[in-house]
Amino acid sequence: MVVHIVKLCVGVSSVEELEAHRDREMAARRAAGEPEVAMHVTRMFPARKAEVEAGGSLYWVMSGAIQCRSDIIALEHVTGSDGIKRCAIIMSPDVIRTSAAPRRPFQGWRYLKPEDAPRDLGVSGEGGDELPDALRAKLLELGAW
Repeated sequence: MVVHIVKLCVGVSSVEELEAHRDREMAARRAAGEPEVAMHVTRMFPARKAEVEAGGSLYWVMSGAIQCRSDIIALEHVTGSDGIKRCAIIMSPDVIRTSAAPRRPFQGWRYLKPEDAPRDLGVSGEGGDELPDALRAKLLELGAW
């Protein structure tokens, strides 16, 4: 069984910003001779590790809605410089846009069942792939999409 994770993308307001951040992260990893994977560190470690690693994705909430995802490769235990144990979410560097799915703010992360996950854009035939992010966000805000 697969389960996904949903997390707020704090400090990032658009998919383009996340993609630019990933581009910088991958360039730095290439220069350092490290594997080209994205990594996000969070405080709590998922109890359902095996289900997340069995094909789960990290769905990012930006501007009040899930807007994209990245495939999760692994979850690893890490210890910060402050001695606190944390979870490193290792992901594919690819950012996959999804249909918008409204989410209220929350702390930490939440599990997301596959049947509740928004569809990838360009795959589902739902349309809207060609809309600019700002227009898509406004339509979502107005409840028109």
